[in-house]
Amino acid sequence: MKYSTSKSELQKALQKVSKATPTRSTIPILNCVLIDVGETGTTLRTTDLEITITTSIESSIEEIGSAAIPLQTLSEITSELPDDTRITIDVNDNNNVKIITDVGSYDLMGKPADEFPANPEADQRVEAGIEANILNEIISTISFAVSRDDLKPALTGVYFKFENENLIAVATDGHRLARYVRKDFKAGQFQGEVIVPRKFLNIITTYIPNDEPIQLWLGDNVFTATIGADTIYTRIIDERFPDYQSVIPTDNEKEIKVSCKNLLSAVKRVSIFSNKSTHQIAIRVESGSATVTTEDPEKASKAQETIEIEYAGDPIDVGYNAAYLKDILSHMNSNEIVIKLNTPISAGLFYPTPPNDNVDVTMLLMPIRLND
Repeated sequence: MKYSTSKSELQKALQKVSKATPTRSTIPILNCVLIDVGETGTTLRTTDLEITITTSIESSIEEIGSAAIPLQTLSEITSELPDDTRITIDVNDNNNVKIITDVGSYDLMGKPADEFPANPEADQRVEAGIEANILNEIISTISFAVSRDDLKPALTGVYFKFENENLIAVATDGHRLARYVRKDFKAGQFQGEVIVPRKFLNIITTYIPNDEPIQLWLGDNVFTATIGADTIYTRIIDERFPDYQSVIPTDNEKEIKVSCKNLLSAVKRVSIFSNKSTHQIAIRVESGSATVTTEDPEKASKAQETIEIEYAGDPIDVGYNAAYLKDILSHMNSNEIVIKLNTPISAGLFYPTPPNDNVDVTMLLMPIRLND
């Protein structure tokens, strides 16, 4: 295998595919990038067995072939070369890799291409029918609530339900839940349910601001995104998503209207003085005002702030994890919000206001039981 390309072309490609390289792995081949030099061009591929990224680069081909080359070493030397450098990569039958440039040559050991995991099967795939800007809006609105607990695999991705005229997306970690409903959605070839891993969605967001269109495909086990010369594959999470609808209360009749910015600012300041383990804050809601308080007896610290609200019901005291509450308020994308409560120990609901005709966003947060 032998080909040459520019430093900028190779560096840009390595930066893209590095997103699918595992940070820690007991399988050495996964720390490599598979470079395949064929008759029609040169492609690079990486995988962590869940996410796979392939990209094509412009190159001058001298000898076709494939080899797995340590990604970090190749990336580091490419970054350190002068900007206008031409790079030639030559790999012999024993997988000895020689990197030849105008300023020097460098040798390292590669691995056989046949040891590298095969590309995911994406047969029988159909178009998802979701536009890139809508996908980006969904990810930026609700993905913060995805669980990081690998013991609950169904919660480590975003649940999508594609209906004929609705697109529903839900993320939850058991403490908080975020739901996004698109009402003006026109389904493509796919209708059904799927759980997409968070890592795949995060990678997609790095491409969406670009001008190139994104094509999204759903297969039996694989979700695929194609952006220009790049293709990203992910295995769909084959688990049953919990019945999220059953945890969204329907009897929260205590309605509060408040400036999202004012409440978020108060929570940020007060939570500085909260216990660093529990992050507990209390909010007392009464007619015309909400008082945010916290106290940490271990450090003899406490804080209190009062903000104006619109509320006409009976007083209620509710406790929250400040970190979770800040996440929800930071993703409301609304100047004013409506909070609906029932009791101090039942889930609170958060809505942007005024409501959007085409998009319905609901956030849910479980309370912390306050000490008397």
